[in-house]
Amino acid sequence: MAYFDLPRDALETYLPDVAEPVDFDAFWETTLSEARRHDVNVTLEPAEDLLKLIEVFDLTFSGYAGQRVKAWLVLPRARSGPLPCVVEYQGYGGGRGVATERLGYAAAGYAHLVMDTRGQGGGWSSGDTPDLPDVGSSPHHPGSMTVGILKPETYYYRRLMTDAVRAVDAAKALEVVDETKIAVAGISQGGGLTLAVAGLVPELAAALPDVPFLCHFERATTLVDTTPYFEIVRFLRVQRDQAETVYRTLSYFDGVNFAKRAAAPALFSAGLMDDVCPPSTVYAAYNHYQGQKDIRVYPFNTHEGGGLLQAEERYRFLAKRFG
Repeated sequence: MAYFDLPRDALETYLPDVAEPVDFDAFWETTLSEARRHDVNVTLEPAEDLLKLIEVFDLTFSGYAGQRVKAWLVLPRARSGPLPCVVEYQGYGGGRGVATERLGYAAAGYAHLVMDTRGQGGGWSSGDTPDLPDVGSSPHHPGSMTVGILKPETYYYRRLMTDAVRAVDAAKALEVVDETKIAVAGISQGGGLTLAVAGLVPELAAALPDVPFLCHFERATTLVDTTPYFEIVRFLRVQRDQAETVYRTLSYFDGVNFAKRAAAPALFSAGLMDDVCPPSTVYAAYNHYQGQKDIRVYPFNTHEGGGLLQAEERYRFLAKRFG
């Protein structure tokens, strides 16, 4: 994949006027207030004891509409007092995986809450949380991009982004967590969820959105023909008269609009040959982001971004934020 998006200097000043509904804040205030009528009700069960230095718990909490969402809580065994915590969200099609899959943050001395992705987990990493448990919608292979897309109230990402906020509420409820030192993190879809939470939850210690998805929808869907954005295109090829309705719904879930409201110190990443989450869509969110921010750019990488090199950047960033 060669360069196909804006030149680097244009990306650095790219500040598009992204559609924002007038009731954006009211919509999310109502959504989260309704979710918080249900106690977060965190339960912990020890996972199979396989590791000597790391301890893992099967964690469940109440997300959207009080529906139960799975997660892993991964902790260093050697600990004293409350720990800084990283709440992590998964990429598109992936769930929380297996208990021993993600050990880096705990090895760095942090609590690590790995949120499952409702209705996903059939693409590349297993999941255990149904989207709508009352109708038996178990985790399935992608996609989810157009589920309920004709109304913001019924759109899939209303439920998932609410879960992501409630995962932070769950972390705050844990005695093992220092609630003044909570960071949110994720890659691709996880990066989009990270931006949403950063825009909806005040006083986070840090936000780590890597190659974030769910940003600047109108540009993304007309610039690349790769999934997941292309799911929306395929839908509109059939529902030819619904484009205005679809883009109105998406404006409630656009990472650019969340970035305008975010204050946590943030570390972004972008791949300049990324044909899944085009660099201009990442920069649209980055340039609108209101908190202290930095970005790592990988000129010759696609959607993998910085990979393990970016993981090391995240550890350095968190070490400074967590002290």
